[in-house]
Amino acid sequence: MERYVRKEIERSEGAANGETCADFARLGVATVYEAQGQTGLMDDSMKPIQQGVSVCGPAVTVICPAGDNLMVHAAVECCGPGDILVITTEGASNKHGMMGDLIVRSLMKRGVKGVVMDAGVRDTQRLREMGFPVWTTAVVCTGTTKNKAGWVNAPAVCAGTIVEPGDLIVADDDGVVVVKRADIPAALEKSKAREKKEEDTVRKIEAGQLGVDFYGFREVLAKLGVTYR
Repeated sequence: MERYVRKEIERSEGAANGETCADFARLGVATVYEAQGQTGLMDDSMKPIQQGVSVCGPAVTVICPAGDNLMVHAAVECCGPGDILVITTEGASNKHGMMGDLIVRSLMKRGVKGVVMDAGVRDTQRLREMGFPVWTTAVVCTGTTKNKAGWVNAPAVCAGTIVEPGDLIVADDDGVVVVKRADIPAALEKSKAREKKEEDTVRKIEAGQLGVDFYGFREVLAKLGVTYR
């Protein structure tokens, strides 16, 4: 099977639009996930090493053989300002620290916003001090080799979710969700509509109304045979 580095990827107008990415980052993972029909969410093994950070940007994907990060080094020059590097592996993903502060320094020079990795990361304290956000499935120090081929900017499966190069990645304290490149305008519109609906719900709660009433749950409870005593 051919291994390759695809240096250029297609970014939709929405992905290249800083305002669009800012809107998705503000809306957050939970809202975007629910708005696009509960799809695109990475497995809950994906955790942030920091708190209080929300980012959104186009995905540059890397698939590495387990325990070898040569392709991560190859991916750096394929990244541009605002991108998010998505790393996954063939084989056991959580036994090696596939990236640390040195690679991150290179990524920061390229303007990369963050890394999402179905693999191990190390130097986490330094990464937090550097202000570089990472979402990962493991924190581990074990070193890597650098002599095995993989792919840069091929379709990848990261924490159970398919990521195509150029898809939008939205990541915050709740996890990571993928917005397919073709769905960006619709997903943003639906997310904003959900945000407005939630604002209306907040006003009802502040007015003292109960969710069991304004959601119509009393009827649901009655149909289920639940009685009040």
